[in-house]
Amino acid sequence: MKDFLLKLFFPRFCLGCQKEGTYLCQDCLSLIDISNRFLKIDKNLSRLYFSTDYENFIVKKLIKNFKYKPFAKDLSKTLIFLIIIYFQNLEKKPQFLEKKEEFILIPLPLHKKRLRWRGFNQAELIAKGLSDFLKIPLFSDVLIKNKKTLPQAKLPKEKRQENIRGAFFCKKPKIIKDKRILLVDDVFTTGATMKEAARVLKKAGAKSVWGIVVAKE
Repeated sequence: MKDFLLKLFFPRFCLGCQKEGTYLCQDCLSLIDISNRFLKIDKNLSRLYFSTDYENFIVKKLIKNFKYKPFAKDLSKTLIFLIIIYFQNLEKKPQFLEKKEEFILIPLPLHKKRLRWRGFNQAELIAKGLSDFLKIPLFSDVLIKNKKTLPQAKLPKEKRQENIRGAFFCKKPKIIKDKRILLVDDVFTTGATMKEAARVLKKAGAKSVWGIVVAKE
């Protein structure tokens, strides 16, 4: 009933073509190139799984409408859908599709002031959907962001690593000890934020850290 009323009074429109009924229609989905590979990043962030390219105009619209006002929170389902299609599209299936007991999911955290402004952590919503799909446990209170930083998107690339350095700490190292971490976010640009978070998790005892994002810029 809730979904019916929401669709009745607040109908959804495709962000690609404005067709009513869904945020992403089948025609516009066909305009998104889904990746079939992953990248090796560095010694801390061993792998990056990304479903598509952020420069695609539809993908960019989906993510911006999700993260910024008026905050279409239920867009998380569409973004999760893109990641699931990507997993199915991979040439080499990742280990976490089979050896689930070795992995845990951790969303990139927001600073408490940023969380209050947005009202939700976009990475956590995506991670929750992936947890349900993958049947891998999610821990949202292990990695904490205790330093307020400037928005990375507003900084030049050379300033982003300095901006994020020292921003995270691991609150519950016992949970991640000798575990493989799937670190979740929405977009990977320079990777400064995810690489810093991976460094902190590795230092706290994680066996390895792999990133999962909707899109790579």
